[in-house]
Amino acid sequence: MAARMKLKLKTVFVLYFMVSLMGLVYALMQLGQRCDCSEHDLPKDRAISRLRDELHRLQAQIRKLEATKQPQNQGHRSSLPTIFVITPTYARLVQKAELTRMSQTFLHVPQLHWIVVEDSPRRTPLVAELLRKSGLTYTHLHVATAKERKLQEGDPSWLKPRGVEQRNEGLRWLREDRRDQNQQGVVYFADDDNTYSLQLFEEMRNTQRVSVWPVGLVGGMKYESPVVEGGKVVRFHTGWRPNRPFPMDMAGFAVSLKLVLADPKACFDGEAPMGFLESSFLKGLVTLDELEPKAENCTKVLVWHTRTEKPKMKREDAMQSQGLGSDPAVEV
Repeated sequence: MAARMKLKLKTVFVLYFMVSLMGLVYALMQLGQRCDCSEHDLPKDRAISRLRDELHRLQAQIRKLEATKQPQNQGHRSSLPTIFVITPTYARLVQKAELTRMSQTFLHVPQLHWIVVEDSPRRTPLVAELLRKSGLTYTHLHVATAKERKLQEGDPSWLKPRGVEQRNEGLRWLREDRRDQNQQGVVYFADDDNTYSLQLFEEMRNTQRVSVWPVGLVGGMKYESPVVEGGKVVRFHTGWRPNRPFPMDMAGFAVSLKLVLADPKACFDGEAPMGFLESSFLKGLVTLDELEPKAENCTKVLVWHTRTEKPKMKREDAMQSQGLGSDPAVEV
């Protein structure tokens, strides 16, 4: 009885195994067969074709619109007053980084002419190559600061005015190059270590005489600013010597090109007392009542007097002493 039962179970197991094996073989055979799905794919293919045709039609329309708009945009840009930005610069480890950041900001500003003036007896290859690759309209000048006016190692930055000769050289170029041109424009003095909002340049573009606005992170304060009442500048928000004729930072004003060309004597005085450099230039050009407040009546900060930290080169110096310093051919 037990033997017969064992035989039956063995038979059932063999039959089950054979059926399972046949089912597996059939399934594998079916995987190799092509499925006739054409009737399901046909509507999908038609939809894809229609979408592709529509995409091509829209792309053609976009190209046509761009072709018709381009001359209008170019005409609009050329009619804008030009912003002439005068930037003094000098050789240091962060110079290329500063100028790179600045140039890439300026790429977003239409009708801008960058006047870069090096504190150097000659144009340097680093600045020349950077300007050449910048994609900007530019003028590359140079003039060395007189030895007696140069800051020495360890001197505080406020001890002597910096960039005086370079800004005056930029003004000289404008008066010689643009004197016979009836060009609408504005002149702005932009240091290479500041931070600029793009909106600032549109604020200054239509300056009639001298436009003004706040500057952030300057003078030991969150910001310095003209104070506006009834649409007129009446005084200045500043923590240091507010009785100066124009207690403003260099980044806080722009001057009409026509005004600069009309007064060839207007320049920066390198002998001006500390904090009076801006006043030495502006006092012969404009009065307090004539200042044009921008940036929503001088309530918005659109430029910051930032300064890049001087890099510490202790490890570099140590490596140099071992003959393992950085390759001088690599331009930083």
